[in-house]
Formats: sequence, C-alpha cells, structure tokens
Amino acid sequence: MESIQAKQTSQCLSSTIWARGRNFFLEISAMMLEKMKVVAEAFLGGRGTVKKAVVTVPAYFNDSQRRATKDAATIAGLDVIGIINEPTAAAMAYNLDKTTSNKNDAKKNVLVFDLGGGTFDVSVVKMKKGEIKVKAVSGDTHLGGGDFDDNIVKYHLDEFKRKFKKDTSDQPRVLSRLRSASEKAKRVLSSVTQTNIELDCLYEGIDFTSTLSRARFENLNVMFFKSCIDTVDKCLKDAKMEASDIDDIVLVGGSTRIPKVQQLLQDYFNGKELCRSISPDEAVAYGAAVHAAALSGVGSSSSSSSSTDVFLVDVTPISLGVANCDGKLHVIIPRNTTIPVKKSKIRETSEDDQTSVSFEVFEGENVIAKDNNFLDKFRISGFPPTPKGHTKFDVCFEIDVDGILHVSAVELGTGLRNQITITNHRGRLSKKEIMRMISDAENYTAHDEEQKRLVVAKNALEDYANDIRDNLNDGGNINMNSKEKRITRAIDKTFQWLELNSDHSEISEFEEKLRELQSICGQLAI
Repeated sequence: MESIQAKQTSQCLSSTIWARGRNFFLEISAMMLEKMKVVAEAFLGGRGTVKKAVVTVPAYFNDSQRRATKDAATIAGLDVIGIINEPTAAAMAYNLDKTTSNKNDAKKNVLVFDLGGGTFDVSVVKMKKGEIKVKAVSGDTHLGGGDFDDNIVKYHLDEFKRKFKKDTSDQPRVLSRLRSASEKAKRVLSSVTQTNIELDCLYEGIDFTSTLSRARFENLNVMFFKSCIDTVDKCLKDAKMEASDIDDIVLVGGSTRIPKVQQLLQDYFNGKELCRSISPDEAVAYGAAVHAAALSGVGSSSSSSSSTDVFLVDVTPISLGVANCDGKLHVIIPRNTTIPVKKSKIRETSEDDQTSVSFEVFEGENVIAKDNNFLDKFRISGFPPTPKGHTKFDVCFEIDVDGILHVSAVELGTGLRNQITITNHRGRLSKKEIMRMISDAENYTAHDEEQKRLVVAKNALEDYANDIRDNLNDGGNINMNSKEKRITRAIDKTFQWLELNSDHSEISEFEEKLRELQSICGQLAI
C-alpha cells in the first residue's frame, strides 16, 4: 500500500495529496471531471459520447489556475471549447430566465453574488438586449461554506475539551465526524433558529451532545460575513457604481441560503429584494450550457435563439505585468480589463552595454513585483551593446477569450523576438506531461475496471458456495449422503482458500475455483 500524505489547510480540510514525492491535485481534478463526463453520458442514454465541454472557474482564478483547470479537462478526455467565469455563467442563466419570462428590460445592472463551498466571487454585470458585459469582478478563492464549517468544528472541539479535558484536534475520525455534523447543522440553521449535534462514542467512548443556535453560528463567522460585504463594496467601486445603481442581485452557490448573508446583502442594498428565480445550485451549470450552445451553434436558428444569440464580454480579474529593474511591478494589463485583449508597452535597457534582457512575468495587485504571483520569465539575447536606455523592446501581453495569457517581446532595432507560454510548476504543463497524465488516467480507469471484475469474480465464488451450503442446511435436493459430505468438504475448502488467498488472487483463480466447485456440486439446484 502506498503512503499518501494529506496537507492540512485547516482543522480538518485537506487540499493537497502527495504520493511518490509529488502532489496529485491535477489528477484528482481530472478524475472529478471524468466522473462528470460519465454522468453526462449516462444521462444521454447511449445517444453519444461527451467530447467537448465549457468549463466554469471562479472569477478570481489566476492564469495558472485557469491553465491547470484546462489541463485537468484534457487529462479527463475533454476538449475545452471555452472557459467561463462562474458569476458570468450565472448571469447568462439569469438573462435567459428573464428573457423566457418576458421580464428582460432594455438595460440592467446586475450584481452576481457567488458564495460556494470553497470560493467566493462577486461580479457586476451590465446587461442589455443581446449583450452581457462584465464591468468588474472581485473575490476570494479561499473563502466559502467550508470555512463556516471549520469554525463550527473548532467551536465544538473547544467545547469537548472544556467538558471532558481531552484535546481531540489531532484525531482524524473525530474531525471527520464533527465536520459532517457541522455541515449538516449549518444547513439546518438556514431554516430553524436552533439545532442539536449528537455524536455517540465520539472519542474514547464519550458521547458528545451540543446545541448550536443560529445566533451562535452567525457570531462564529461574523468576520467572514463582513469580508463578503467588503468584497461587494470593492467590486462596486471598481465598476464605478453605487449600490443604488444595481437593479438586481443574483444569488449563486449553496452558502447564499444562509439567512445572515441574505440579510447583510439586503441591508447593503437598502432593502432591495434578492433575485430567487434561479436555483443557486444550478445557475452556473445552466449558464455554462447556454454558453456551450452558443459556441456550438446549437439553437441559433430556432425559436430558442434568444438563449444563444448573446454577446458575452468578460474581464480579467487580476493585473498582469513585468518586473522593473527597481523591483516594482510594471502593469501592462490592469485588472477588470475587458477580454479578449492585447496590450503592449515599450521597455528599455537599464544598464550600459547590455546584450540580453530578462523579462519576469507576474500577476497581482502589489506594488513590489516579488510580492505577487510569479508566472514565468524569458530572455532576449544577441542584440548589440548600446548605452543605457537606447535599446528598446515592445512587450506584448495578450489574453484570449478563456482568460489565458500569452506574452511576447520584440527588440525594435534587430527584430529579435521571444515569447512564452506559462510552463512553470504553478502554470501550464508541457504536452509531454499532459500526455503522461492522460496515460496515467487511462491506466487508473483500466485498473478500476480490473478491480470491479475481480470483485465480481470473488463475489460469484462466495455467493455460489453460500447458496449451496444454505441448500444443504435446508435439506435441499441432495439424496446421497456421500455426495453431501463431499460437497460439504469442498465448500469448507473453498472458504478456507478464500480466507487465505482472496486479497492477492487473480480473476482467473477465482473463476477456476468456481468451476471446480460447480463440477463437484453437479446439478444441485440453487
């Protein structure tokens, strides 16, 4: 059995899986996408295989995270025809809902509040007939319902320690059970004001019971709730809008069902009613399907064309630039710039007689370059030496419709050029690495199928032996005592063999044992 190390980010939540000296986050993401592919194909009922997909990501995902998501989809056997921000997808679902209900006004400013299990996004979207334009995005890729659960878990760990003088914060089974109970309690508190947590034999035979009120839950998470509203405020400022400019607030994600979240939102928007016409759980997937239909040309010439004939304009959530010689970030594409976009700026040598220049690419909002997320670097070499500032470069940043970055630079005197696709450990994988992971994924699938066949073969042998023994015990259809004894001995030997060999035997061995037993039992009716 291989050892696997889980790296904890909280009391009980693991985010990075390590084995054989490397992490497997990408393969795990691919497995989840592959499972969704299987579910979709099952829904189609044999009418075709799923080959292409639109994948949604949190709006505040950076370039590296978007590339990793796209790579995971490739490993899962999917051709990604589009990457769309989750709030933008929800806005498309909202737009279709208003269109089909004949409530689509000519122009409307919509705030999409997307609070899920692990990420939080806010987008301000301007809508008019035939166009959805994102004006600003903000968010936190490390804030969601899981953080609320963690605080409930911590509260109950402290309560258990206070009551029983035992610290269980390092007990995986305790943490797992508490987390499950805490998540359930959180959901229940969206409809009632108080609930009980009851866990038998939680630790060392001790039963644990606790009462959790909605008020206590809200107090435990007050800082997270405040952070959500601060993000809304920031997003509106980036969009150069006031709360009064927003016509509708769309709720996305299961955590938006929390009454305190809804209350704070309504208070911020001066009592404005929140939009509940679309399901918070389904809005993103629904919008992604609409976008996929548009990209595939499905429905564009039918009566449903209103769902697909929508021009989508998104923005980049994070500023992108290169490091200056003084260590500061020189922004080339500011955050909330409409995409796709292509921008360039002139850079020059910072020292006398330089014949090569290195460009370090970062994304983030900090003034100091190294305090941002480093993407990659590249170099242009071979131009003639000149005094400081004489050799100039045209540095070009281009973001495609999926929000993925391409960078190039040209030395204007000689035409020397270089460009990069992000390939560092936080960015996109090489084609060779992707092909290796695809091969690994296929091997995992083949291994899973082999394991299923192994279990079927083992169960077939056990079931047959059990059924024969049950018939013998009931007096069955056996008339000869000698045959009965022979069969009984054969069954006993079969179970002895299973006990000693079932964990390391091949499918063929189980099948051979079954044939042997069937041969001995003959025509015994089951």
